[in-house]
Amino acid sequence: MLTEHAKVMKVLEASGEIVGRKKLQKMIYIAKKLQFPFYEKFDFHFYGPYSEELTWRIEELCNLGFLHEAKEKKGGYVQYRYTLTEAGEQFLCHYDLDMPHLQDCLQDMNEQNSRFLELVSTVLYFEHLPKEEVVEKIVLLKSKQRYTEEEINAAYAYINKLRGYVQS
Repeated sequence: MLTEHAKVMKVLEASGEIVGRKKLQKMIYIAKKLQFPFYEKFDFHFYGPYSEELTWRIEELCNLGFLHEAKEKKGGYVQYRYTLTEAGEQFLCHYDLDMPHLQDCLQDMNEQNSRFLELVSTVLYFEHLPKEEVVEKIVLLKSKQRYTEEEINAAYAYINKLRGYVQS
């Protein structure tokens, strides 16, 4: 019944703690693009792929006491930290979610910063296009981020690295 909720909880179990709403969104989107069974619908927004459905699911899990959301004031903005609660761990024990290599991918992604994951998720969102067109989209849609050619190439290399986890 709450299998999709359990999958989000599995992300936090595998990651330990995720700092930032944007980072959590990007990690799940990237995992979905790596063929892990996440079914939230994502649209392209200001910070790249975003799922309103995922936002609601996370809020529900917090309201149920399965996820802990800590708010921290950082300068002029609020930063969120997400962890799985003890109740969430107990609930997750009732689900047999077999997602080989998910933990390796998530731990690696969690070590990256949100800005880089935003770039990686944007590349994946437009991966059906030739690389030159993806680069044009990044330059146009992400002009404020000022991604360099080196960063874009690093994003492509990182995607290949993540796909290597899944294929091994």
